[in-house]
Amino acid sequence: MMRTQTLEVMMSMYQSIGTASDRVMEAPVAGLELEFGRGAGEALAHRFLEAEEADFRWDARVEERWIGAYESADDEDFELDRIAICGRLDGKWFCATMLVDGDGQAHGMMGCRQFRSLVRARDAMLHAH
Repeated sequence: MMRTQTLEVMMSMYQSIGTASDRVMEAPVAGLELEFGRGAGEALAHRFLEAEEADFRWDARVEERWIGAYESADDEDFELDRIAICGRLDGKWFCATMLVDGDGQAHGMMGCRQFRSLVRARDAMLHAH
């Protein structure tokens, strides 16, 4: 009697959401190009990105740093924090200041700058105030 041994190999691949976001933009562009023609797809995809920019940037963050509480001119029922983030979206590194609630949901973006490298984006995040 001959025995065979089964070897199960688990393989996983991990990547940052920023790296994945570069490919994520390819899918809507391709779909929109099929629907509206070549050239229009990329422009429309970037319009969608602009409309939901705060959420896309929050999801694409690589690192974050709490800056402080957000003092709103309105007397809102909930408190927001200012959080500096750095990340990569659509192939570009960025640093942004986000307004985030206690549950970790982004409610807005106060500003955003793009950089050529993670080092510069991270440096800007560390010096944000």
